[in-house]
Amino acid sequence: MKFDPPLVPATLIRRYKRFLFDAELDTGDLITGSCPNTGSMRGLTTPGSRCFLTRHSGGTRKYPHALELVEADGTLVGINTGRPNRLVEEAIDEGLIRSLNGYAERKAEQKYGINSRIDILLRDPDRGLAYVEVKNVHFRRNGRLAEFPDSVTTRGAKHLEELGDMVEAGHRAIMVYLIQRGDVDSLSLCRDLDPAYAAAFDRAMKRGVEACAIRCKITSEQIRAEMMVPVEESGLNSVS
Repeated sequence: MKFDPPLVPATLIRRYKRFLFDAELDTGDLITGSCPNTGSMRGLTTPGSRCFLTRHSGGTRKYPHALELVEADGTLVGINTGRPNRLVEEAIDEGLIRSLNGYAERKAEQKYGINSRIDILLRDPDRGLAYVEVKNVHFRRNGRLAEFPDSVTTRGAKHLEELGDMVEAGHRAIMVYLIQRGDVDSLSLCRDLDPAYAAAFDRAMKRGVEACAIRCKITSEQIRAEMMVPVEESGLNSVS
């Protein structure tokens, strides 16, 4: 997807309260904007980092600027958690996830489980239902390895349990990790940062949940799902 209107270059001053940031535009103007990512953003909040902002014109927004990309370790990293679902839909349309091709119907944000919504629900008269949960990934600390999660995610563990329930009900369930950075070649779980999530992942794989990871290519002009990369976990039910 292309960024339209074009992103605004800036320098990050600080990110705070999880949903706000201060930055200096290239014009020298100082602004406060919204951060469309309430996670820890580990490694992506260094003051002085180059960043790119979405600017919303008109309307009644208190903060017209929103943080979209941050440069870290020499690469641009997408931090907007509102992008991954659409990027995975584009990946499906382009045939990047071959086993999800050809479903007759696709719907977003459908209720399932206990007070949950599945990101993408695929339906086909011959193939049945496929529940697709999407997780945003941007954490890297070792070589060319992306990791998830970058902090404890009780909600993420709950989703894995509910995906397992869908498999036991006779449906497909797929966990897709959408990596918003291009400097990695594989993905692994952060078992040290969230052992409970790792345990939930292992249980989900034993129950028949499938998993895959997609790496993005990012410039200041566009972001797109580029290629599948391996998930380095034993017992994995991989998606091709």
